[in-house]
Amino acid sequence: MSLPADARKGTFIVPADAIARIRLIRTDSIGPVTYRQLIARFGTAQAALDALPDLARRGNRSLSLCPASAAEAELAALPRIGAQLLFLGTPDYPALLAHTETAPPVLYARGDVALLERPAVAIVGARNASAAGMRFARALAIDLGAAEQVIVSGLARGIDAAAHAAALSTGTIAVVAGGADVPYPPDHADLMAQIAEAGLVVAEQPPGVEPQARHFPRRNRIIAGLSAGTIVVEGAAKSGSLITARLAAELGREVMAVPGSPLDPRAGGCNQLIREGATLVRDAADVLEALSTLSGEPRLPLGMAEPAAPALVAPESARVTVLALLSPTPVPVDDLVRQSALPAAQVASVLLDLELEGALVRHAGARVALA
Repeated sequence: MSLPADARKGTFIVPADAIARIRLIRTDSIGPVTYRQLIARFGTAQAALDALPDLARRGNRSLSLCPASAAEAELAALPRIGAQLLFLGTPDYPALLAHTETAPPVLYARGDVALLERPAVAIVGARNASAAGMRFARALAIDLGAAEQVIVSGLARGIDAAAHAAALSTGTIAVVAGGADVPYPPDHADLMAQIAEAGLVVAEQPPGVEPQARHFPRRNRIIAGLSAGTIVVEGAAKSGSLITARLAAELGREVMAVPGSPLDPRAGGCNQLIREGATLVRDAADVLEALSTLSGEPRLPLGMAEPAAPALVAPESARVTVLALLSPTPVPVDDLVRQSALPAAQVASVLLDLELEGALVRHAGARVALA
């Protein structure tokens, strides 16, 4: 199937098994981690789809596969919204994001995907930002843009919108919680259209999907994953901006924050981050200095590295060993690997089987527990 493209935005390749890939990730209970493990285990998306019914039956579960017609409808929507699909494992997929354990298997991209190849930094913050906070965010985005940094944010009101608008001429990426054709908040429809024309809009959800509460943390992990560092400009102690910053820290990326008055609740999260070791930001020079210390190779998230391990044991023995270590209390996968003395790949295979059987639940931070 041909995709919309022009000379500025480039020409892209759709994998021959695009339908199977979409079907796999849209199947109930298959998230990014499970998707990745299924591909590693079975080799292709189609092979994984073929194996899923039998895997589910072993656990006395019924699993409803995403129909091919639904996946075909997703592809058919691309020309209507002027988007391109980026598949994990293909050259067009953003490299920094691909290093993360929960990288979306498929992304919708509207605009200039060449921005994904440039250095990027996230600027996030309060929706109810102060005038001073938005002025600072604008100035920071302008100066970082002049230093050839792409500005990544979430298209929210306040700090996000200020950063996007200031970086339109130098490069900005808006990561949205719903479909790439669904402006949210609705009053940012014009800003979203400007970004799709001059920058890039990225979405994990299919076209037409209205954002729901559960989509925003997932959006935040994409913002953090696309960026070498995340800057928080105003944010309460329990805000979404702090979630993005903590996700960035878990990925080994730089976390930066702009200090504020202790009397302003909007500065509480930033001051807390600085107290915990985040880089204090006074201007763009502080940001560029912090980013210059990075090695260039992102640290793999917990659970992705696979050190040398002993030889494989019998599958049933491995299952018994792993089950004995599990409980309803979430435990890091790395702990299971160490305590079981099994190869990481074999532990992952056991966990995948248990998950498809409905006996395992995955939690944030590469932790698992019995259902």
